[in-house]
Amino acid sequence: MSTSEQVGQSYHHGDLRRALVAAARVLLEEAGPEALSLRDVARRVGVSHNAPYRHFPTRQALLAAVAAEGFAALSDRMAAVPTAPGAPSGLAAGFRCYLGFAREQPGLFRLMFDGTVEKSSDPALRAASEQSYDGLRHAVHRIAPAADRAAVVTVWTQMHGLALVTISGQLAEDLVRDGGLNALADRAAAILEAGLRAAGTP
Repeated sequence: MSTSEQVGQSYHHGDLRRALVAAARVLLEEAGPEALSLRDVARRVGVSHNAPYRHFPTRQALLAAVAAEGFAALSDRMAAVPTAPGAPSGLAAGFRCYLGFAREQPGLFRLMFDGTVEKSSDPALRAASEQSYDGLRHAVHRIAPAADRAAVVTVWTQMHGLALVTISGQLAEDLVRDGGLNALADRAAAILEAGLRAAGTP
């Protein structure tokens, strides 16, 4: 089933809010957050221009709901990262997962982090963002139980930076092809993991 069909189906089942968020996510990937409007979302769902205001009084409220859904999806994916014997190490698997999420949904990924929506002004978005960060913090503490906040932020910035340069097309072609991105993610994670273990206590 296509995303557009899912949007229409959500609306016909009576869940207009869900349909509006789904439509916004489709438009986000097509044109980016700057071009997204409540009018366009209403048109995509097939409702009047005023209908979205029942759920989202402003464009910012809609964007915040989309970003919150993105953080929740990222948290779920990161939590499902395999830790079985033979799988990549915790950080390596996390790097691959984070990178995969950014590549699959670059518009959503940028919206979540580029400051378009202010997390402090939306409780649901703030909670979803904090839950996502907590997942990373727990992953770091499994490797280095005494790791401080700076260590966790360092891991996140390296993970996030790799994702950004990837979706921005700034990596050399030879680093991308033939599974190169996974190898790059594994290498970055291994360097950080070695640093965390060597540092011991903060």
